[in-house]
Amino acid sequence: VQLQASGGGSVQAGGSLRLSCAASQAFSDIKPMAWYRQTPGTERELVASIDAGDNTDYADSVKGRFTIARGSAINSVYLQMNNLQPEDTATYYCRIALNKMIYMWGQGTLVTVSS
Repeated sequence: VQLQASGGGSVQAGGSLRLSCAASQAFSDIKPMAWYRQTPGTERELVASIDAGDNTDYADSVKGRFTIARGSAINSVYLQMNNLQPEDTATYYCRIALNKMIYMWGQGTLVTVSS
């Protein structure tokens, strides 16, 4: 199973980007998925998550600006990021929970926000 993430890039502050992530394998059930981000020298932090029942959760720093939602393909997810700020600059990673113990990560996509 692989996760393919895309949609990163460079924008100015106040701009928008949409990240997409899809699993290469079709599963019989909906899996919890999430977006994390990481900057050099820091730990990876949770940005947004969506569970199997489509309940969502967000880091306080992105509430009201970012939206996580399921894509049209099963076990695909996107992250709509609006009003981006320089502090949102990071490599963003998609994660899927195959079960309560096993997770898989995408390859990461870089988001750069200039002031």
